[in-house]
Amino acid sequence: MSLFCCPICGAPLRREENAYVCPSHHSYDIAKEGHTHLLPANRKHSKMPGDDKGMASARRAFLDKGYYAPLRNALCELAVSLTGEAPRVLDTGCGEGYYTAGVWHTLLEAGKAPQMAGIDISKFILRLAAKREKAIEFAVASSYHLPVADGGVDLILNCFSPLALEEFRRVLAPGGHFLYVVPSEKHLWELKEVLYDHPYPNEVKETPYDGFRYVTIRHVEEIIHLDSQQDIHALFQMTPYYWKTPKAGAERLARLETLDTTISFDIHVFERL
Repeated sequence: MSLFCCPICGAPLRREENAYVCPSHHSYDIAKEGHTHLLPANRKHSKMPGDDKGMASARRAFLDKGYYAPLRNALCELAVSLTGEAPRVLDTGCGEGYYTAGVWHTLLEAGKAPQMAGIDISKFILRLAAKREKAIEFAVASSYHLPVADGGVDLILNCFSPLALEEFRRVLAPGGHFLYVVPSEKHLWELKEVLYDHPYPNEVKETPYDGFRYVTIRHVEEIIHLDSQQDIHALFQMTPYYWKTPKAGAERLARLETLDTTISFDIHVFERL
């Protein structure tokens, strides 16, 4: 049985060769890449929500070079320590599946039998995720309307994606955990110094949430060396700064061939009460 449930009636979905089907015969085709579409038309906020094809390709190329491997490794370690022998894992806003696949393989290597799924609102980026790892289920869906049963997962990954707390409370089993990744104070500081005349550090705070217990905050920080304008631009394209940087700052960045910059993340670990 799939981790996904029908977005129309909420019944469990069964994965067949070419489609997901529920007992009420609602059917969702499986694309040739391996993902499906579980985002009803009335829940779309645009014709093509999420990252476009260019952004998706840039993100995959950048991540595959290992620049954010320290974050992936930390997530993998936490996933192993926080789960049982057969964990049900959901990556919300999974992007092109870099962290999703890393956690999946680490759980397998730890001798566990995971069942794993990832969702994102961008069909372009889901195509890349589904190609990356065929054993993981991927679906176009919204974090605010997760196509997952109540209490249906033991671990949620949430990397730089919307914090849909009501849905997280609903789908996490009691005692389950979610890992909430946010940029820490000095994340990409040197990049921001190029883009802005007066950069400011990211806000760092602890925010408790109803229905969850704070377990810990895992800090990850390193300096990465970008050795091409292509990689510098790919990183820039992955950030919110891409949409709100003054032209002069973007032009300064475009003239660089190398860049050393800090990557700094906080992984907030919560337990479902």
